Amino acid sequence: MTDLSVIILAGGKSSRMGEDKALIPIQRIALLERVYKVAKSCTDTIYIVTPWPERYQSLHLPECKFIPEISTETQGPLVGFVQGLEKVKTEWVLLLACDLPNLQIEVLQNWVKIVDTVESENIAILVKNPKGWEPLCGFYRCNCLPLLQDFINQGGRSFQEWLKPYPVAVLPLSSPEMLFNCNTPEDVQKFLLN
Repeated sequence: MTDLSVIILAGGKSSRMGEDKALIPIQRIALLERVYKVAKSCTDTIYIVTPWPERYQSLHLPECKFIPEISTETQGPLVGFVQGLEKVKTEWVLLLACDLPNLQIEVLQNWVKIVDTVESENIAILVKNPKGWEPLCGFYRCNCLPLLQDFINQGGRSFQEWLKPYPVAVLPLSSPEMLFNCNTPEDVQKFLLN
């Protein structure tokens, strides 16, 4: 059994959405709660990194641990990930954005089975697309934390740039629409129409 935790990032400003996208209801369930339910199918150890844990107290997130994100001017998902990773005690972490309404339990559970077969030099297992890696829905070895901290301390903020020099295994994904994320009201409408 894979030694796994999940970190869900819910710290973005949601400026394109106009309101907190983690709370946007999709089929009457808040986006963050949808992502949490899928994550729960993979492990019981789930962390939500957010500057606003009080916003999500009304959601059904049993046994979830909130990690209060310390915001900075140059904040980004990489910094939130580090703050979560500092608390994780497992060998692997599944990192998820809070705005992924199409996550499929079966796909994630199949991916979890792959994790233990990945060669030890790989720091992550991610889906690759023509533009690069899909960093906000994939697995990272928790021992990558010092590499990540060094990168951020040198001013780095991009997952793509951080991952470039390191070996990363590729996750299979037959339906790319699973990684569709809701950033705007139009994205929500597009999802609801499909």
